[in-house]
Amino acid sequence: MLIVDDHAGFRLSARRILEADGFDVVGEAASGASGIEEARRLEPQVVLLDVYLPDGSGFEFADAIGSLPGAPAVVLISSHDVEDFGESLPATSARGFVPKGELCGRTVAALVA
Repeated sequence: MLIVDDHAGFRLSARRILEADGFDVVGEAASGASGIEEARRLEPQVVLLDVYLPDGSGFEFADAIGSLPGAPAVVLISSHDVEDFGESLPATSARGFVPKGELCGRTVAALVA
């Protein structure tokens, strides 16, 4: 798994939660552009991707990551509720959405199974 979020503290928390739940976190990135590069380089099976990044929308980055060879499953995350995104979520190639406050391995696993 690759975690893409601009907050280092959240990346650390997410890593701890997901590794405790059996995920192998292979890398982290703080921006969408670096997330695409890390996804290309590391070839993770899953990318946990923040919706709001300093260099653009996670929805756009999800589609870019989803078009990579051997594309990983993308799960979007945010501190906002899913209702805040209207039609943006169904229009993306992401497998689903998890609010940051509800992040756990079981939820992510259900979305990428």
